[in-house]
Amino acid sequence: MGEDARHLTRVLRVEAGQRFEISDNRAVWLAEVTEAHGARVVLRVIEPLESPAFPVRITLVAAIVKFDRFEWMIEKATELGVERIVPMEAARTEKGLFEAARKRAERWGRIARESSQQSRRTRVPEILPAVRFAACLAEHAVYRYFLDEAGAPPLLSLFPEGRTAADEVAVMLGPEGGWTDGERQSAAVAGWLPASLGPLILRAETAATAALAVVGSAWMAANSLQ
Repeated sequence: MGEDARHLTRVLRVEAGQRFEISDNRAVWLAEVTEAHGARVVLRVIEPLESPAFPVRITLVAAIVKFDRFEWMIEKATELGVERIVPMEAARTEKGLFEAARKRAERWGRIARESSQQSRRTRVPEILPAVRFAACLAEHAVYRYFLDEAGAPPLLSLFPEGRTAADEVAVMLGPEGGWTDGERQSAAVAGWLPASLGPLILRAETAATAALAVVGSAWMAANSLQ
């Protein structure tokens, strides 16, 4: 019932007998519509379906940028299998975005949910409340990469040889104005490895999608050899 049901009946105009894949954020089933009227849709579960597991657990710690671009980042990060997204205020984050981010939580969650449905993910990524840079340095992960174009080694060269689906990876990317020297030093002291995506300056949303694709592909390749 509710918004999803109205979308099914009014937009998709579902009818009894149509089949869909449904998920409770833990597993996926094939289900058949038995009733569809207004804000009420009843489905009968037919059978469980296999859902591919992503090859690595990724947290994206992303400096908040203008909201249209940040929302695009959420959408694409979801499609690329990210498990958690941590919106962050860095020193050069545009003024006002951090405070305004608190009012966007519901919208960002909806974008992640819709993108999960489109990409047939079992689990919707968790989008945490926005935090400041210093708090993000304590983000837990076995492998933590600090994206920086200032003389850092290539991201791909920093990955461990033994990689498994149980590994936790965190990727942190900065704001439009880049990192300050103080932030670089703090990240290094906290154990984050500086990493580069190439010689060109990338927009934040481009850097996020590129980094997630590189991490996911590298761990997928390693898992396929095991």
